Amino acid sequence: MSKPITSITSLQNEAVKAMAALQEKKHRDRSGKFIIEGVHLVQEALLAGAAVEKVVYDAERGIPGELRRQLHEADLKLIEASTAVMAKCSGTDTPPPVFGVVAKPVCDLSDLYRQDTLAVVLDGVRDPGNIGTIIRSADAAGATAVVLGRGCADLYNPKTVRSTMGSLFHLPIIEGDLAELLPEAKSKGMTIAGTSLKATETCFSYDWRGPTWLLLGNESEGLSASSFEMVDANVIIPIHGRSESLNVAMAATVLLYEALRQRKYANNS
Repeated sequence: MSKPITSITSLQNEAVKAMAALQEKKHRDRSGKFIIEGVHLVQEALLAGAAVEKVVYDAERGIPGELRRQLHEADLKLIEASTAVMAKCSGTDTPPPVFGVVAKPVCDLSDLYRQDTLAVVLDGVRDPGNIGTIIRSADAAGATAVVLGRGCADLYNPKTVRSTMGSLFHLPIIEGDLAELLPEAKSKGMTIAGTSLKATETCFSYDWRGPTWLLLGNESEGLSASSFEMVDANVIIPIHGRSESLNVAMAATVLLYEALRQRKYANNS
């Protein structure tokens, strides 16, 4: 038996207005939902078992072939919409062939305090692209969680979501107050490691094998004073060329992969 499909063509439809409103943070916060755009993100969300409530596809283009089986098997509402509706609900210049409405997940905080924890903790990182790239790198390098402190770009901003390329569905991501979370982490045996141009130890000589929170600051200003005071150890990424520094997302990737090398590939006996 095929799944029933609802058809929507009017921009004045109340469901369309509600979905379009999810482009704004206040409506995402109020509803507890967010938008994912494009075949890849919808596919990743379904594969990860995310709480996808509805999927909307462009009636003119039809259901994308890559998603046909998944969509008909999933417990969700399927909607075909006019191109005008797709454009109204999208945050991109060119409307995607498909988008989904997903309920925000509730994460288990225990992933922050395990003995094998490698959590990436962001303090005031404001660029959605940087946030998304860091989440992708954390996922790729096997980090156990990502923490977004206050002042960071919204995790569910459509630009952030697109930049994660689906990795936001693969590991816990917690939004919280670092003034509370950092002391809690220290009390539970986590080492808080940061970066500093004044550090004497490089990221390659530092021991990343213990339970670690990797703390990274704002793109231009670095860590806030209160977060900096909580750091147990600072490291420096050596720069041998003439570049002054690395982008925060690039720096996070270098550090995460050094941690992965030490934890999984180095002979540490």
